[in-house]
Amino acid sequence: MWVIITSLSLHQPTFKGGIPIARNSYSIGILFIGLAVLLLLGKLGFFQVLVSFFWPLVLLVPGLLFHFLYFNRRLPAGVLVPGGILTTYALLFFFCNIFGWSSMSYLWPGFILGPAIGLYELHLFERGSDRGIWIAAMVLGGVSVALFALTILVKLGIYVIALILVIAGLSMIFRKRRLW
Repeated sequence: MWVIITSLSLHQPTFKGGIPIARNSYSIGILFIGLAVLLLLGKLGFFQVLVSFFWPLVLLVPGLLFHFLYFNRRLPAGVLVPGGILTTYALLFFFCNIFGWSSMSYLWPGFILGPAIGLYELHLFERGSDRGIWIAAMVLGGVSVALFALTILVKLGIYVIALILVIAGLSMIFRKRRLW
């Protein structure tokens, strides 16, 4: 049988025998209730939805952190390469989470674009960077853009051809006629 003795201290109740009750017992109780709520939310699938959509943050946060640390002069310019790669890949994955993973059949050249962006950032922000870094960035970027164009042409070929024909027709209709 527990009996609270209040004569020893007005601010801290004690049990029979002078053993004090922990001051943070209320905090621990709130913590237990919070854990129970988290467990119930987990059982209902709340966290699965969050994790399945926001998992690219695992890539985006370090990528942006590399940029932040470089621009605050805490790390050298070399961290911009993995920063650019991680940020590009995270944006690709967020796009696929929003519009469906079938869009990866169009976006796969973005995996080549990531290193191109990272190398270009290194060339842009490092003083006295080697011209080879710029050349590598431009080659990778050019290959990526060419593959994007080829992929779009193959996947959406008829639509691209129709768009080109419409633009050519409109330019023929609205161009100024030259008088000889």
